[in-house]
Amino acid sequence: MMNVHDSVMERYSEGAQARQPALCCPIDYDANLLEILPQEIVDKDYGCGDPSRYVRTGDVVLDLGSGGGKIAYMAAQLVGEQGRVIGVDMNDDMLALARKYQTEMAAKLGGERVRFLKGHIQDLALSIEAVDAYLAEHPVRTSAEHAAFLDWQAQQRAQSPLIADAVVDLVISNCVLNLVHDADKAQLVREIFRVLKPGGRVAISDIVSDEVVPEHLKRDAQLWSGCISGAFQEEEFLRAFVDAGFVAVAYDKWDAQPWQVVEGIEFRSVTLTAVKPEAAACLDYGHAVIYRGPHAEVRDEEGHIFPRGARIAVCERTYRLLTSGAYGEDFIGLPPAVRGEPACFCAPHGTRRPAAAAKGSAHGGGSVKGCC
Repeated sequence: MMNVHDSVMERYSEGAQARQPALCCPIDYDANLLEILPQEIVDKDYGCGDPSRYVRTGDVVLDLGSGGGKIAYMAAQLVGEQGRVIGVDMNDDMLALARKYQTEMAAKLGGERVRFLKGHIQDLALSIEAVDAYLAEHPVRTSAEHAAFLDWQAQQRAQSPLIADAVVDLVISNCVLNLVHDADKAQLVREIFRVLKPGGRVAISDIVSDEVVPEHLKRDAQLWSGCISGAFQEEEFLRAFVDAGFVAVAYDKWDAQPWQVVEGIEFRSVTLTAVKPEAAACLDYGHAVIYRGPHAEVRDEEGHIFPRGARIAVCERTYRLLTSGAYGEDFIGLPPAVRGEPACFCAPHGTRRPAAAAKGSAHGGGSVKGCC
């Protein structure tokens, strides 16, 4: 049976030594961000998109499968002096390439904004460097020693996690999630959710398939390490993030032409975006929103239904979500004219808010489309 881990490690170790053109799609990166990067990092980067364009000033960015550091160092230029970037990768050769230029890049950036950690992206709580150090001192040769090793791992995850809960503003990745074994993909998405702050964002560039990849292709080591066999099916990719608790899950980028076609299955580059919702209680202060259109109605992940043009009652948490960020262009916000005492929001989905509730208040929520 194919060993996914060994196949990926070997292929990307080779990629750290010499460029592997088969591992990447053609991408137009921001030339200004590439200008200060060492040429070796540019040449030995492998990806299928540019998630760096989602970075904001001040962000704490987590780059999953950071490889030689190209996207991480691009993001570091965008986060500014108050931001920082964390790259996580499991491949020693790629980590060595990224770390090789840290001092040089810190001087160019005006400070140490980037660090690279060794870990599995589907288990962001466990440092693989800490594992290596433990095993060097405590070799596992018996079942009792194995049990002790498992206990130590649980303690590490709880007390000294590689990436702690709710500390990241933006998780990015460039053609790496497809390298994770299918059995670990749900855990991978849950880990992304765990490390994000409430309101945190996701921008994942990856390869998806238009059909489910059959087992005989999944057993092909070259196709797996080449970002093909492990691809999410296009609908399943979205569903994985919805199931983990994300909202505003969408394909922001969708390549018109497939990157490769294998046995009639199209594999193309996409960028998925999503938001981790706030954990605040759903309290009613009298807010409402109007869905602008053009669809007759839309429904969100919590089951709220928004007919076009209707003043729909929402809690304050939902109001903030729908009038900013990913939804901000689609909804008009109607704050209450008089902010009432908070009450648990229990109105049935689709409940209208009377016009009187917002008379005299300033309507907002996104810019008016088509206005100068």
